[in-house]
Order: sequence, then C-alpha cells, then structure tokens
Amino acid sequence: MQNEITVRQKLLDESGNLANPGWCRRNLYDYNIEKRSVSTMRLKEWDFYQICNGEIMIQINIFNISLATALTFGFVDLKTGRKFDTMALELMTPRKNRLNPNGDCKNYFEYSKGKTKAVFDVTEDCHHLKFEGCAKGKKIEAEFFCNRLPNHESITIATPFEKQGHFFYTNKINCLNTYGTLKYGNEKWAFSKENTFTVLDWGRGIWPHSNMWYWANGSTFTDDKIFGFELTWGFGNTEKATETALFYDGVCHKIGDVHLEKDPEIGGKWMEPWHFISDDGRMDLVMTPFYDNATNMMPFNLVGMNTHQVHGLWNGNVTLDDGTRLEIKNMYAFCEKVYNKW
Repeated sequence: MQNEITVRQKLLDESGNLANPGWCRRNLYDYNIEKRSVSTMRLKEWDFYQICNGEIMIQINIFNISLATALTFGFVDLKTGRKFDTMALELMTPRKNRLNPNGDCKNYFEYSKGKTKAVFDVTEDCHHLKFEGCAKGKKIEAEFFCNRLPNHESITIATPFEKQGHFFYTNKINCLNTYGTLKYGNEKWAFSKENTFTVLDWGRGIWPHSNMWYWANGSTFTDDKIFGFELTWGFGNTEKATETALFYDGVCHKIGDVHLEKDPEIGGKWMEPWHFISDDGRMDLVMTPFYDNATNMMPFNLVGMNTHQVHGLWNGNVTLDDGTRLEIKNMYAFCEKVYNKW
C-alpha cells in the first residue's frame, strides 16, 4: 500500500532506520542523518542535474560518498555521439562538503577545486547553475536557469533495504523549463525554453555495496502545459512507496508499479523498442531508442558503475488522477539500467 506523507516529519528514528517509509509531493522529511546507525563512510549524498534539449545533454553533478567528493561535468551530443567531460576529485571527505538537507526548498552550495568550480543557487522559482572548468585543454563555461512552476510538485520517496540502517531517500524534480548557454573553447551553444528541460536527481542514502536500478525521466510541452514523468524501480523495498509519477502543469499524479514488457539487457537489445506498462493501467508507453549513452566504469567488476542510458522518442498514452487521458507523441526522454558497486 502506497503511503503518502502529508505532514513534515523526521526521516530516521532513534535506531537509525526510516521512521515512516513513504512518498510525498514536496520533500516533507527532515534529514536527521545524525541518527544513523551505520558508519559515515557508507553515507552517499548527491545533487545531479541533467539538462537536455533532445539533441545536446549536459550533466552537472556534485556528490560526496564520504570516500570522496567529486564535481563532474559531462557533454553528450545525442545525434553524433561526441562527448567531453571533466572532474574535480577530493579524497576522504566524511566530515566535509556535506550537501544541503533538502533540495526542494531554498538552498545554496558551491564547490571549487583547482580550475573547476560550480554554484548551485536554488530559490522557490529557479535552480540557477554555474560551472567553470577545463576539458581536453579547452575552457568550459556554463550557466543555466532552470525554472520552477508555481507550487511546483515533484516526487520524494524514502524506502528501506533489508539491511538495518540502510535506506534510499531521493527527490526527483523534473519539468524544470530551462534556458542558458555553454561555451567550450571557441564553441558556443544556446539552450532555449522552447525545448530544454532539466531534471534534478537529489539523493541521500546508505546502501548495500551491490545494487541495480532502472531510471526513466522526461519532460515536454503537451497542449501548452508542461508534462513529465518519473520512473524508478528495482532499488530497495518499495512496499510503501514507488518512485513512479506523472506531472502535468506542476501537479504530481501518482501511478502504480511500472515494468518493462521485455528486459533489453537480454540479448543486448538496447536499441530495440522498450514497452513500459503500469500495473494500474495508467501508463502505456513505447520508447524507440536513437542513442545508447553506454559507460562501463566498473573495472574487474569490483567497484563503480555500469550504465546503459538509452535515449529515444516515446509514444502512447497516460491517464491523470481525474481520468484525463493524454496522448504522448514523439516525446524525447530516456531510460537507463545501472549496476552499482560502491
């Protein structure tokens, strides 16, 4: 049974476990991580922004996994496969660079190391992102304004793992209509509000060493309103909350479990159509892939991440809480399957 959280409350109880697993439309949990029962060295925190206009994707990520803090920037041309990226890394940071306790309200964070610097300035109306760095000997300068709708709803979940003191706590904020610029050496790209959207993957947690997840997300204009979806499954105990929702004109519409008709990993069929179905019949979408942003950063299958982030055009239908049926036509979005050991 899905447990909707409607009043502000503590995330962890006195034993360091989730006090009340569930989901909410705005982040109503107080991140009282001082109550944890597991070593700080297992604590993971990140603010991951992905900006895309359907052709160019930018990823700006700050994470502190206690063993290290890293600030990363990635560029991918989804049409040609061209990539460049950079990272600033600082080792052994269990007691420094701790990130904000709630990404769904006003907060400010900046980080710099060497030639790499980022500012994350969040207000009730906008996520203002700035990044400076260097890749392949060329200077990177990026600035984005990711705008929120009035009373912008999102989805937050807090779900446990079987192991005591382990949990997954995340807030996905998508439908952020975005504009901005990127300079790389002598090249420049302009991103327009007409076709650019951002998703914030704000996460905090203590996980088992080895795990897997599916994550799909997208935003677009439908009938002059902003529509989007958030789908994550396969990660943690989702008895009390699934990270599956539709968004329309700033309102969250919760849906049930979502699954794929066929696992694309079987037979390596990543570039064949992916059919997504929800158990309540409110989502029936097919993604036709056009680019697989595959990365394997798990040497000797010991530690790291192995990712297939597949981008495509989505078609089908979804149903809102009031029964309104939306036809989705050639919507750009992505879905990834990730294996983690860290």
